[in-house]
Amino acid sequence: MQTIDEQIEQIEETLRKTPHHKATNGFIGAMRAKIARLKDEEIERSTPLRQGSAGRTAFSVRKQGDATVVLVGPPSAGKSTLINLLTNAESKVAPYAFTTVTVVPGMLKHKEAYIQILDIPGLITGAKEGKGRGKEVLSVARGADLLIVMTDVKRVPLFANMVKELLGSGIRINEDPPKVLIEKKVSGGLDIFSNIKQRIDKETIKEIAREYGIKNGTVTLQENATMERLFDAFSGNRVYIPTIWVVNKVDEEPNYKDQIDGEYVAISADKAEGIDELINEIWKTLKFVTVYLVKPNEDLENGDPIIMKTGQSLKDVAEKIGPDFAASKKIAKIWGETAKFPGQEVSFDTKVADNLKVRFI
Repeated sequence: MQTIDEQIEQIEETLRKTPHHKATNGFIGAMRAKIARLKDEEIERSTPLRQGSAGRTAFSVRKQGDATVVLVGPPSAGKSTLINLLTNAESKVAPYAFTTVTVVPGMLKHKEAYIQILDIPGLITGAKEGKGRGKEVLSVARGADLLIVMTDVKRVPLFANMVKELLGSGIRINEDPPKVLIEKKVSGGLDIFSNIKQRIDKETIKEIAREYGIKNGTVTLQENATMERLFDAFSGNRVYIPTIWVVNKVDEEPNYKDQIDGEYVAISADKAEGIDELINEIWKTLKFVTVYLVKPNEDLENGDPIIMKTGQSLKDVAEKIGPDFAASKKIAKIWGETAKFPGQEVSFDTKVADNLKVRFI
C-alpha cells in the first residue's frame, strides 16, 4: 500500500505531464485538491501525544487566562529567556540547543489581562513530519490565540522555514478564513454562486468540491478565491492565528535595521530591551479592551474589570459573566467616550470599547 508521500509524488508526476489549458483546468484542480486532501490526512494522522504519568499528554497544557500565546522559534533563539522576562515561568536557559524539552507555561499580567505564555521546544525543518517531536510542538501551536514567531538577528532566514512548517500543519498566519460559504445537500447537484468575477471557472470549483466529498449543495464565494483558499475553505482542519514576528539578540548586530525587511519587533531578551514594545504589540494584536462592570448603586470608580475583544458586544460581556446572568438582565447603561451622555441606556448589541463602564440591570 502506498504511503501518503508516495501518493502525492505520483499525483505530482501526473500533473507535470498534464498540459495546462482550458480543457484540463478541472482535472488539474481536482488533482491539486487531492494533494491538499492527502496532506490534510497526514495532519490528522499525527502521532498521538505521549501520555505522562498522570494520564495527561507530555505536551498538554490547560489553557488559562484571557488568551494563550505560544512562542515559536528555532533552538537557541532565546525563547526561554523571553518567557522568563515576560512571566513568572522558570524555563531552563543554557547555551546549547533543545534546552526546552516540553511545554513551559507562564502568566503575563498586563493592564487587567492575564495572558498565558507557552514556551515550546525549538521548531526545526521537518517538524511537520515529526522531526524533533515536531508534530507535538505544532499541535500546541495550533491551539494558540496568538503566535510569537521569533529567531535571532543572525538567523532571520529561518523565518521562511518556520512558516513552511506552520503552513504544512494547517496553521494560517495573519489570515482571515476564506469567505466561502458551503452548504451541503442530499440531492440536486452542485451550484456555484458569486457576485465577484472569479479567477477559477465554475467547473473547476465543482471538481474541487467533489474531491472533498461534496457532490450536492451550494458554494457561495464572497471573495476572488485562489485554489489554495478554496482548499482551505473545504478542509476541516485549518486554524487562523494572528502572529507577531520577533527578532532577538539585536544588540549583537548594530546595523540590523539595514539587513531585515518586513514588520517585526526587535528585542534583546538578554538585555531586557524592547520588551515593553512587545507586550504592547501582544495586547494590540489580541485586540483586547478592558470593560468595567459597575453594580447597581455602586460608585463608577469601583467597577470590576473584564477583558473583551474589539468587535464584541455587551451581550458577549453578559454571557461571559454567565448564561444565568445574561438571561436575567434587561437593561444596559454605559459611561465612557462612546456614550452620548453618562449613563446612556443602550442595546445589548452595542460594541465594547476600551475603558467602557457598563451597568447591567
